[in-house]
Amino acid sequence: MANDNQQWDSLWINVNIATMVNIATMVDMATMAAGADGTNSYGSILNGAIGVKDQRIIWVGKQSDLPQSPQKCAREIHDGQHQWLTPGLIDCHTHLVFGGNRATEFAQRLGGVSYTEISKAGGGIRSTVTATRAATEQQLMDSAQKRLNHLMAEGVTSLEIKSGYGLDTKNEVRMLQVARALEQHNAIGVSTTFLGAHSIPNEYEARPQDYIDLVCEQMIPEIARLGLADAVDAFCETIAFSPAQTAQVFDQAKAHNLPVKLHADQLSDSGGAKLAADYGALSADHIEYSSEQGIAAMAEAGVTAVLLPGAFYTLRETQQPPLELLRRYKVPIAIATDANPGSSPTTSLLLMVNMASTLFRMLPSESFAGVTINAAKALGLDHDRGSLEVGKRADFALWDIHEMSELGYWVGVNPCTGRVKNGVYIPH
Repeated sequence: MANDNQQWDSLWINVNIATMVNIATMVDMATMAAGADGTNSYGSILNGAIGVKDQRIIWVGKQSDLPQSPQKCAREIHDGQHQWLTPGLIDCHTHLVFGGNRATEFAQRLGGVSYTEISKAGGGIRSTVTATRAATEQQLMDSAQKRLNHLMAEGVTSLEIKSGYGLDTKNEVRMLQVARALEQHNAIGVSTTFLGAHSIPNEYEARPQDYIDLVCEQMIPEIARLGLADAVDAFCETIAFSPAQTAQVFDQAKAHNLPVKLHADQLSDSGGAKLAADYGALSADHIEYSSEQGIAAMAEAGVTAVLLPGAFYTLRETQQPPLELLRRYKVPIAIATDANPGSSPTTSLLLMVNMASTLFRMLPSESFAGVTINAAKALGLDHDRGSLEVGKRADFALWDIHEMSELGYWVGVNPCTGRVKNGVYIPH
């Protein structure tokens, strides 16, 4: 028997494991037509076990292949009671910190007013900027915590939080500080993204270039100095910033050794996908209107596509993202909530898995890869999480289901019974 110093910290037994390792997430149309989505699509191990030591996975495989009896392997044994155990979910695109809400605009859109018209009339992002600036840091923290609780309850162990509702140095810093504080007060991993180039604030309405200069010359250097951002994002679109302005932001981000990502081609083909590829972005998000040239460039540069079905649904869009092109060029596809007060007021990543399948015709295994291994890629974290492999962070989710496809099948049902974050079990 190994002595205590050699034993693992904990061991999960009697679980079916979806490792998300060595999976084929790209499918051809013939496969889609046949509806093929078997257990092997998830890198599954039936009747499995997984060991943890020092917050990392130290062993994973069939329970019958354990090197010793469970009691000799680990100090703490957890009986999974034949549930499914998967990587902790990763929400790789959220705007979780903000003030107020935009329920009135929701009603306006239902009355026929377009998202673009609302934005041009001073609503949309600008209205949230007003509410966010007026909120105290504690109010921002409390409201974001409520939204975060919903995500964690559905098995999320890591997420990205963007700024972008402050649109001045003081309030952008404040938003990122709240995002960092959420990580400190919760069993969650938070990647922060500076999105100062989200919209033109009212005070710069007639001077958009002056605002971009402010983002580049003051905001990015200050946020980099404070170490508050893990990446820099921008909204490249006709109602936001031009490719040239976006490139200016990206040049400054690169000068401060910050990776970039992009809200790209959501409402029109602005060349965003190609621009993201040119800068080696972690991801290009939305991309409903991206061209084949843009998708090919993303594939060549290793850029992950992040699809946001919640925004597609809420805005009642009809232009679907180019899924066939993404598959053909083998671009990794991630799925995220885009949790925000306007275009995607949702805190359910499981609902996004369902919507990716029902709206975009993705296979359940593709959608689930989109909230695990490919979501990790979109954050530059796939070396550390997103799949269950020896050496990776011990971030798991446990599910009371019979088969993996149930996670994209049920609507309004949460089968998550608990999470493991950094090896620590958090029952629900």
